Amino acid sequence: MKKLCLFFSALLFCASSFAQVQILTVNEFFKSVSEHYGKISDFEVTTEITIGKQTMNGKVSFKRPNMLRIDFSSPANQVIMFNGDDLTIYLPKDSAVLQQHVEGDANGASLATPQGLSLMSRYYYMAYETGPAPVALEEGSEEKVVRLILSRKNSTESFRQIRLSISPDSKLIRRVEATTPQGQTFVFDFYDYSLNVGIAEQRFIYDAPSSANNYNNFLY
Repeated sequence: MKKLCLFFSALLFCASSFAQVQILTVNEFFKSVSEHYGKISDFEVTTEITIGKQTMNGKVSFKRPNMLRIDFSSPANQVIMFNGDDLTIYLPKDSAVLQQHVEGDANGASLATPQGLSLMSRYYYMAYETGPAPVALEEGSEEKVVRLILSRKNSTESFRQIRLSISPDSKLIRRVEATTPQGQTFVFDFYDYSLNVGIAEQRFIYDAPSSANNYNNFLY
């Protein structure tokens, strides 16, 4: 009888311990990340963008609701800016300014924004790559991230798969790896976030060099 009581006591202890362990589902985790981004009014972050063997570096400035600017250090002086209505790209190598007015509901131009996260949850299936436990950002790295795999729900999305690496402590996106249907991968790394710094709207007014050639509605 004593052994039987010990057995049931151990069983109850295990059941109680298991009940206290709450496994965070991928949707719950992503919701917590989205809610955190929803509290950010603006941010600046250093970025490195890798496309194949080409690497670009710059600084990203974001301001709610959907203003975005990237000032590149490599290629030097290149600028991409979206002010909520118009997309402007300055290509110093070609001395060209490309401009495009955006009609309708424009949700910005970045994956690592509240708008980008909203679109991801709407158009992609989500799963942990290996589980909710943090893993190394890459082989040999001491930096830990929670890694998610996003697969598109329909074939109209630009990216077939998106791989997100998110800091478990800050809930900020550390790396985005987006793969097109053709197999090309774009890697966006984000370093040194500065949150809620009070970026002025004038930051999203760009005066191109007077010598540059202007091309309006270049997407058409």
